[in-house]
This record gives sequence, structure tokens and C-alpha cells, in this order.
Amino acid sequence: MTMTLTDMDLAKFNAHIESLVAEDQFSGAVLVAKHGEPVYKNAFGLANKGYGIPNRTDTKFNLGSVNKMFTAVAILRLAEDGLLHVHDLIGKYLPHFPPEPANKITIHHLLTHTSGTGLYWNDEYEASFTKLKTVEDYLPLFIEDPLLFEPGTQWFYSNSGYIILGAIIESVSGKDYFTFVKENVYGPANMPDTDCYDLEYDVPNLAAGYTREGTKEGEPRRNNWFLHAVKGGPAGGGYSTVEDLLRFDIALRGNKLLSPEWTALAITDKFQSYGPDMQKHYGYGFMDIRKHGERIVGHNGGFPGVSALLNMYMLSGYTLVILSNYDAQGTIGIHRKFEDLLFGNGQYEN
Repeated sequence: MTMTLTDMDLAKFNAHIESLVAEDQFSGAVLVAKHGEPVYKNAFGLANKGYGIPNRTDTKFNLGSVNKMFTAVAILRLAEDGLLHVHDLIGKYLPHFPPEPANKITIHHLLTHTSGTGLYWNDEYEASFTKLKTVEDYLPLFIEDPLLFEPGTQWFYSNSGYIILGAIIESVSGKDYFTFVKENVYGPANMPDTDCYDLEYDVPNLAAGYTREGTKEGEPRRNNWFLHAVKGGPAGGGYSTVEDLLRFDIALRGNKLLSPEWTALAITDKFQSYGPDMQKHYGYGFMDIRKHGERIVGHNGGFPGVSALLNMYMLSGYTLVILSNYDAQGTIGIHRKFEDLLFGNGQYEN
């Protein structure tokens, strides 16, 4: 097993990506770094097919759920400053919430997807997603829904839970979610091209998403402008670049966002599930995966025409960032090829 990528490995990696591009399975940008220094960075495909605008390594791509990490860091910033406690019931900070969630769910439950809240992609969302711009706008979509299970007893990936975390950030800080995250995550990490942009206004160098969903065989991909919310929020839908996500990694590992103790708390497992060849753990907003002798911390995100991944390889020092304005198939192939080369297991050799 190897944990170092050679020039030949990176050449194979690039050739694999180019083969996916040639098959129209991938469009986007890819970055690999070692101890914070890029060793591979390239962009492929088009950011806008109608105008023939190519993707670049500084193109802004939709993150899907990747920015749940930013929400978690923002919550822990407040906790480190003594302004909240992660085991407090959420009713302490959101007294206007209905009794069941307010008196049963803790911040810890929300961070670890063990709260019993679900997904807000319901009929109300479908009818109003073009008007959702603030944290408060999202709450009526789900806040009266019964819990799926008693908090703390099961695990269920919950976008609704991260919206509630955004509401707590606003309540405790006295600032809107977007301002607080900009001041406490994007700013300290030097991420100038990351935000939850309002798509009713033109954003420079931003990629349109293209999906196969809803198309017939032989038809071109359709854009996803009319599928996702106008503005992302605490649960996902923000935008960033591969370079900014590397800066986030550097700032997180360098304890510029949280102290060493709170950084370790953020990324250390609180929930575990076991597969045949790896252990998958969930920390506070981060996935924490152990396989092939490596510990991988990060998050992925997906939506029609959106596929994103930030993996921080904590022992070998590598970073893998993949941002795509296509569906997930190509991103999955690139991720697998990278780990095939890094771990030297030959599973995905051409």
C-alpha cells in the first residue's frame, strides 16, 4: 500500500478524468494538494453551455451539502466562546418553537443527524422554493412535522436539522446566518469566492448545473436553474471554488477557525456505522471515515446537476476537492480513482 502519489500517478489520474470528460460524464474542477500545496489542479467542461464558457479552477460551483461543515464550525465557534452549549435543548435558544422539538432535541442531536428531524423537500417546498432566501423562510416547511424517532436513538441524515442550527446561530449571535458565517468561517479562512449567493442577481464566474434527470436517452442535459432554491442556506446550496475549499482545509487543520481542542471535537466521530472494508463515522458536521489505514475527514454534496466533495486525508496530508456542475457519476469515478492510486490497491485501474 502506498500513501504518496508520484508524478506518474497524477498523470494516470488526469488521464482518467479526461476519459470521463470525453464520455460526457464529468464537467468541473479538481484539485489535489499535499500538506496544503497543490500538486494537481485542472478544470474541464463548460460552466455555461449556451454561451460556451469554460470551467476554470476559480469557477464557483454549487456545493450541495458540503457547506454543512461551515454551519457546524459556526455553531462550535459560538460554543467555544461560551455562548451556547452543544448538549442544551434547542428550546433554550428558540423558545418560540413547538414543544416537541424544543424540549426533546439538543444541539448535539442536530449536529450529528440524530435529532429525528427529516428533509424539508415536501409539497410546500416545491410550491415555494424560488422564494426561500432566509433561514426563517425554511422553518414553516417542516417545523410542525412530527419527529421521525426519539432524539438520540437513531441516525437519519437531516437537512431540516441544519436549518434549525442556522436559526440557533441567528438567535445567539444576533446576526443573520450569512453574515455570521462570512465573518467567522469564510473571512478567517480567506475564502473570497464562497457564499450563499442570491441567484436573482448576476454572480461572476458561476457555473450553471446540468443534469440527466428528467431527460430521455439521446436528449441533451437540462440546466437546473428551476430545480433548486434561489439562495442556499445552513443545510446546503452555497457556492465555492476548489481553491477556497483548500483554504478552508488549511484553516481548519491549522486551528484558525477553532482551537485545537474544538477542532478535534468537530471532526471526531459521535456516531458510527461499519461496512465490510471501512468504518464510517460522523462528527459535528463532518464525515470521519477510516479505511486502508487512513483517516478521511470531509463532506460531499449532491443534487441534480451538482456534485461536490472535500476530503481531507489526515494522516498522509492530502486534500481532494472535486466540484462538478454535472450529476454525481463522474465525481464518484474521480474519487475512486484517486483513492485507488493513493492506497495502491489497483481496484479501479484502467
